[in-house]
Amino acid sequence: MSKLTDLPKRILIGRALRSDRLGETLLPKRIALPVFASDPLSSVAYAPGEVLIVLSIAGLSAYHFSPWIALAVVILMFTVVASYRQNVRAYPSGGGDYEVATTNLGPRAGLTVASALLVDYVLTVAVSVSAGVENLGSAISFVVEHKTLCAIGAIVLLALMNLRGVRESGKLFAIPTYLFVAGVFLMLLWGGFRGLVLGDTMHAPTSGFDIKPEHPGLAGFALVFLLLRAFSSGCAALTGVEAISNGVPAFRKPKSRNAATTLALMGLLAVTMFCGIIALAMATGVKMAENPATDLIRDGVPVGDGYTQHPVIAQVAEAVFGPGSFLFVLLAVATALVLFLAANTAYNGFPLLGSILAQDRYLPRQLHTRGDRLAFSNGIVLLAGAAILLVWIYGADTTRLIQLYIVGVFVSFTLSQTGMVRHWNRLLAGERDRARRRHMIRSRAINAFGAFFTGLVLVVVLATKFSHGAWVALLGMVIFYGTMTAIRKHYDRVAEEIAADDASPDDSVRPSRVHAIVLVSKLHRPTLRALAYARLIRADQLEALSISVDQAETKALREEWERRGINVPLKILDSPYREVTRPVIEYVKGLRRQSPRDVISVYIPEYVVGHWYEHLLHNQSALRLKGRLLFTPGVMVTSVPYQLQSSEAAKQRARRRAEWSAPGSVRRGPVERRQKEPSRKG
Repeated sequence: MSKLTDLPKRILIGRALRSDRLGETLLPKRIALPVFASDPLSSVAYAPGEVLIVLSIAGLSAYHFSPWIALAVVILMFTVVASYRQNVRAYPSGGGDYEVATTNLGPRAGLTVASALLVDYVLTVAVSVSAGVENLGSAISFVVEHKTLCAIGAIVLLALMNLRGVRESGKLFAIPTYLFVAGVFLMLLWGGFRGLVLGDTMHAPTSGFDIKPEHPGLAGFALVFLLLRAFSSGCAALTGVEAISNGVPAFRKPKSRNAATTLALMGLLAVTMFCGIIALAMATGVKMAENPATDLIRDGVPVGDGYTQHPVIAQVAEAVFGPGSFLFVLLAVATALVLFLAANTAYNGFPLLGSILAQDRYLPRQLHTRGDRLAFSNGIVLLAGAAILLVWIYGADTTRLIQLYIVGVFVSFTLSQTGMVRHWNRLLAGERDRARRRHMIRSRAINAFGAFFTGLVLVVVLATKFSHGAWVALLGMVIFYGTMTAIRKHYDRVAEEIAADDASPDDSVRPSRVHAIVLVSKLHRPTLRALAYARLIRADQLEALSISVDQAETKALREEWERRGINVPLKILDSPYREVTRPVIEYVKGLRRQSPRDVISVYIPEYVVGHWYEHLLHNQSALRLKGRLLFTPGVMVTSVPYQLQSSEAAKQRARRRAEWSAPGSVRRGPVERRQKEPSRKG
């Protein structure tokens, strides 16, 4: 049965990889660029359109502000890239903004950053895939008619690709990303050549349209507010920049330098494409509107509900290459593909951050370990599920989803850069070398300017987007923050309750005719209780068995075992595929083959918890082991319970139910039962 259920898994994600092959999954810069930078590179497909849509509220006359908005976005992009180049050099461990904020500003700031990034990663998948569906719909009408279903299918496909591993997914993503970049630059060069050298007049499909302004004649504060809102929409081009700082461990050596180089290349490509597309949109007369059915006017009449508003990049490509031309179709397909694959930034960032948070006990432990393909499988599945839910709720509408976007990323930008300023201040206090001090002062100035600028943008984003949907992202951050805080409190409480001390009992072994095995994960009170209980059965042979999936934890266990002088042999089995169940089963079967007449007694320490949600956080490995061991001949399984304090609540609930359902109470009913109680007392 195990082999039968394992076959579909191997077909979908491939064969399992050993832990010692983790180094083979590290990425060179040419692969790391599409893996970690596909989000900011692909955002140029929808960010210019969002700028024009917001400006259309004031009418066509407001379009002449678009170059200035593009310039502001460029300055912000260079600022953020320069700031994050300092981050990847100072903190190359992969914690990114979360590690910077936690180390320098405290756990609360770090948790705020983590909450913001988790929300933004989910939105990255939802927005990128929805935009990809809309771009593909400019060439294939079926996709637009069923865009929600197509978007969900794309998210599932991306999840399967990432479950196969970072390196394999990176190779698959590299070709569409580079094809998209090449196609955009070819469009910019050919469009510039036609307009500036040949003097051709290029017309977008909407060049002959007029725009009905929602608020004509805006001036003063209202106009400033509109421009700030357009700028905040254009800042979508910066999403995903922080993913490189989170993914430094995935780069080849020298990791920090390769990550910094990738950051610089990404920023240069993104701003060039962003500005070029806006310039060609102005030259070809592209028109965009928030409500195209009523606000776009053709021959004096609104275009109506039957009109499909195509993205800016699709309209510019049609004007430059010609409608239906090979290059137009090629760029449309490449744009759709790269937007789908832009979600890969989140598929790499979310699981890695989830693993770090799980290691810090803010998320369930299942998110910490790698799966068969050395990817963080549980995090990938969780991200895909959350993104599918969001796409379904918002109908894969990019314009609606974009209002929720970028709030979280600028929260993390601001707190991260503020933390870096404190980092440099701390180092400068003890540094005496003049050359190193000059370098630190320069880095501090870059991060200080980055903190000021991104903080200012965060205020703008909150002010202009809050009522349009940004409050949903903030609510998501609050929910993540509260959930992670509660999980950390639970794990801390349990760790304190089960911590082993030197006064713990250490009884001697008594002889028996049973081969006893005590399963050990860590040396704490539940483990010591299981060892003490196993000694009392007078086993002919008693040993402790631990599965090594993390060398550091295994080393710590062995040292603590020796320090306490526990006179039970500790056997450690190496698990190169990070499995726990299979090595135990194979070891027990091996003992049975050696001595078929022996009885193997396996003792499993387990927590007894009192709330339903605690079952999700504990005993998962024990349940899987028991399920397999029960079907192994000649093996007896004993659970050695350790009651946590929360189990008292369950005991009280069970006691109340027992009293309520006492014999005869169903027939008597609660009223009659209360009436009879005083007579018994009398």
